[in-house]
Amino acid sequence: MSTQLLAGRSVFPYNSVQMKKDAPLAFRIRADLKKKLQRLAKDEARSLSQVCELLLAIGVEEYDREGRVYLQKILSRAGRDNAS
Repeated sequence: MSTQLLAGRSVFPYNSVQMKKDAPLAFRIRADLKKKLQRLAKDEARSLSQVCELLLAIGVEEYDREGRVYLQKILSRAGRDNAS
């Protein structure tokens, strides 16, 4: 998924063409995170699945760009937030 820059913000083309989706993925998350994702989906007039897929794609794209440093940055930030 390639990004475009629009007014200083990354724009991720999504559902501009029909995508074949043939690989289900299921996992458990915290209830508060699910509520935030549901709110985001509602605000963006998208389904919860679309929002989750897009956020996962953004994360994978950043990981591809930065490598292990990306995850280490996120994990260290989460560790600092949890220690507070």
